[in-house]
Amino acid sequence: MAKPAADAVRVIASNRKATHDFHVHERLEAGIALVGSEVKSLREAKVTIADGWVEIRRNEAYVHGIQINEYAQANRWQHDVSRIRKLLLHKHEIEKLGTKTLIKGYTLIPLALYFKGAKVKVELALVTHKKQHDKRAAKREADDKREIDRAMKRH
Repeated sequence: MAKPAADAVRVIASNRKATHDFHVHERLEAGIALVGSEVKSLREAKVTIADGWVEIRRNEAYVHGIQINEYAQANRWQHDVSRIRKLLLHKHEIEKLGTKTLIKGYTLIPLALYFKGAKVKVELALVTHKKQHDKRAAKREADDKREIDRAMKRH
């Protein structure tokens, strides 16, 4: 059996609603500290990241709201499903993100959880909330683009 490439990316879960609810200003990749049963459960894609958000305290970043379901074969060594997990970022990245979230009113959320080689990575986004009229305008633009594409296909 052939081994996957060292930098092959396999998406586990993505937060598709984030682009509908937020304006994405900046994206970055971070590692995440997990226990063994969590990684096994991630391989089965038993995870929800839609309610996730990131908190920065004491120069460390933690992700809240990610639910990794229990792994059935872990027996008594189960992990807590909704525990707070530490993100693995460089100190200068944490400081930069911390100042942006405090001063400018940005929110830091996870967009995707994926395997990069054998490591689990999280794609984070620095976002601001969309207003209701922004959501309507974005939907209208997507509908218009779809109609133009259909018309181009017919002619």
